Amino acid sequence: MELKGLILSGGEGTRLRPITHTSAKQLVPVANKPILFYGLEALREAGLRDVGIIVGDTEEEIREAVGDGSRWGMRITYIRQEAPLGLAHAVLTAADFLGETPFVMYLGDNLIKEGITAFVDEFRSKEVDALILLARVPDPQRFGVARLEGNRVVELVEKPKEPPSDLALVGAYMFRPVILEAARAIKPSWRNELEITDAIQHLIDNGYCVEAHVIRGWWKDTGRLEDLLEANCMVLEDLEPRCDGEVDGESRILGRVVVEEGAEVIRSTLRGPSIIGRGSRIVDSYIGPFTSIYYDVVVEGSELEHSIVMENSVIRNIPGRIEESLIGKNVEIARSFDRPKTYRFMLGDNSRVGLI
Repeated sequence: MELKGLILSGGEGTRLRPITHTSAKQLVPVANKPILFYGLEALREAGLRDVGIIVGDTEEEIREAVGDGSRWGMRITYIRQEAPLGLAHAVLTAADFLGETPFVMYLGDNLIKEGITAFVDEFRSKEVDALILLARVPDPQRFGVARLEGNRVVELVEKPKEPPSDLALVGAYMFRPVILEAARAIKPSWRNELEITDAIQHLIDNGYCVEAHVIRGWWKDTGRLEDLLEANCMVLEDLEPRCDGEVDGESRILGRVVVEEGAEVIRSTLRGPSIIGRGSRIVDSYIGPFTSIYYDVVVEGSELEHSIVMENSVIRNIPGRIEESLIGKNVEIARSFDRPKTYRFMLGDNSRVGLI
């Protein structure tokens, strides 16, 4: 069966501001790889080659990062969504690209450890109109939740106060073209969005066959800081240690650590799992577990743990340990030795700073 892929990468990322005031949330690096790239790899491994990416205001940045898709052996088509008006609206926006071809829709800020190959293969083998990916979660009130009879989906509820199950929608869906009719038939929700849950419920209510595929591995919607950091931990757990950069004799590497090409480690301790990106420089510092340092970063006289530092940032002479933090690109954090001792900040909207 010929299938197309549709990756949604047009959301505004309001829960990761101020990072997402200037960057696409789908390009925040997890273990030094943009989140969106994990989705592209999952589609490629499932055998998809013709992929559309829904983009919004961050289109230029995503185009620059992804290009024509040739590095994944794919052909990428960029599809502009006028505004983030819901997942079903995104499907309608892609109608010309999708045509009459069945497709997988994948949310570009999701990480699914086991990939979607088994999910796609199940859809190829069945005569169903939609197949939705579900996972058991401890807090289903935060998600779209499914009620099943056997393997068949009989009801979907968005963020219910009293969930009918603990099975949450995981951000990957398989559809036949009938979903376009369903998306045209529904009305906007209270959020003024065309909800994909409403479109799928429309299929169910009109006798179409919607089934579920339940995953057993972990997955993360990386839209919140705590989930992003947890996803970083999970990916780093599978790190294969290697050292392609330079580590001097006074430095110590403990556990699973990656030092990428062009990186320098001087008089420092790196405790894994952690990764130091290409061209980065770690001097007189401690990099603790579950920390990702992206490319061309400088860390001097400082300690970091359980954090993500994006490209071209500088951290110097910080007296306390930085932990559970997301530090954006081109950021400078440095201790001033001027007197009197003062704090100086230039922070964007919705920033959070913790001082001790």
